[in-house]
Amino acid sequence: MKNRIYIAILALVFFSCEPEFDTPVESAVYTSGTVDFSNYVALGNSLTAGYADGALYRTGQENSYPNIMAQQFAFANGGEFTQPLMEDNTGGALLSGTQILENRFVLEAQVTGEGTPDDPAFSPKRLVATPTTEISSVLSGGFNNMGVPGAKSFHLLAPGYGNVAGVAAELSNPYFARFASSATASVIGDAVAQNPTFFSLWIGNNDILSYATSGGIGVDHNDTGNIDPSTYESNDITNTMAFAGVYSQLVAALTANGAKGILLNLPDVTSLPFFTTVPYAPLSPLDPTFGPQIPTLNTTFAGLNGAFAFAGFPERAITFSTTGASAVLIKDESLTDISAALVPILTPTFGVGLAMIYAGQYGQVRQATAEDLILLPSSSIIGQLDVDKVAELVGMGLTQEQAGQLAVQGVTLPLGDMYVLTPEEQAAITAAQTAYNTTIQGLATANNLAFLDVKSILAQAANGGLPFDGGLITSQFVSGGGFSLDGVHPTPRAHALLTNELLDAIETEYMATVPRVNPGTYGTVTLSNDVN
Repeated sequence: MKNRIYIAILALVFFSCEPEFDTPVESAVYTSGTVDFSNYVALGNSLTAGYADGALYRTGQENSYPNIMAQQFAFANGGEFTQPLMEDNTGGALLSGTQILENRFVLEAQVTGEGTPDDPAFSPKRLVATPTTEISSVLSGGFNNMGVPGAKSFHLLAPGYGNVAGVAAELSNPYFARFASSATASVIGDAVAQNPTFFSLWIGNNDILSYATSGGIGVDHNDTGNIDPSTYESNDITNTMAFAGVYSQLVAALTANGAKGILLNLPDVTSLPFFTTVPYAPLSPLDPTFGPQIPTLNTTFAGLNGAFAFAGFPERAITFSTTGASAVLIKDESLTDISAALVPILTPTFGVGLAMIYAGQYGQVRQATAEDLILLPSSSIIGQLDVDKVAELVGMGLTQEQAGQLAVQGVTLPLGDMYVLTPEEQAAITAAQTAYNTTIQGLATANNLAFLDVKSILAQAANGGLPFDGGLITSQFVSGGGFSLDGVHPTPRAHALLTNELLDAIETEYMATVPRVNPGTYGTVTLSNDVN
């Protein structure tokens, strides 16, 4: 995410209950059951790598679920677990000395002009620091954590996905480029070359997540029928048949030498804080800037509402409440574009020039409903003036004042598609996810592999929370303790809880008994720029 996020959060929520004890471990009672933990390899994307707060950094990697799980495997003859660690906790990275990856988010109080903290408002922003991780300094040796941020399912099969020479042109992945065995290596090839005795595979989230976090700016290849991932753009949804073929190849490669492992399915990505934090109706009449403008806004939109009704679309009427919260305006490209029909209707009232501008701006617009998901980055722009739109409108002949009145984001200027997931877009995501999960569970059963239903776990976090000794993890942004400041990736505490769920599933399938961890001893979001 490149947008600066602004969310009001009470500082009180950070001081959650911390347990004051650690569970003692007696290694003598632990066994590996019917599996061999001596060479554990984890495959996946950013979730496996330990990515958090919008970046990959050392502490996040050290608290990734594969690393925590490997530490527990050590009580049952588990072997060494190595990771391609970043050089620092900044999170960014350089390519030939030029920064190409952004630093991690930190949480800082907003400061007024007088230098007084605007309590209780806090804003995640990128850490100001110079990273020391150089992508072109390729690490040697195999690594047990093969989680590659940004990877989709088919990327794990792609030769050259870690070619340093292709990073600048975005033809390869900068994270994998740091530790690929060669310029032509594939992730799965490097994983299998280590001859793992046990593996975990959690891949497929990005096959739908990038479409979701972009607000549905992409193509659903279940509509196109395109099963060739090499032709996909970055925000497209992977065809379910293509996914099934790729996932089958991954499992076949990992089990070819008799290794056992665990497959993780995909959570409902639209239940992540990135999609659930910003309400569809955030505009309050009590807001000192927005509230006084409501009468003028309603008077202005009355003329447009009349045109909507005359054109046969009265349901598109735009009204702001003087007593309760109002929904933001969004552009919905699934709506019939009625721009041409609006121009002659609006011309007698506004003149042809302004009528054309109104028609062009509101031809596919409606107010959001509870079924829409307003994405987290929108929180930094709703109610703010879009200076680029102002310049555009001035160039079309409007005065500075007129242009400003039509360029308030979410109020007079509809939020663009990149800030909203409509019900139709959500349905496309859900359909693909359901098919992916059917494939994953089916292959787990067919290959006698352990299986973890992450979808159900996240659903519980979103509906009441997941308890642990001393506290509760929920999907509430920041205060819930489960998600980092990017609203998508888990905190160390959530990684610890996931580890316990994985160990439960492994014990059920393979009769392996290893100690669980106490999630309360792992960090979560902090008020400082430091990590914990």
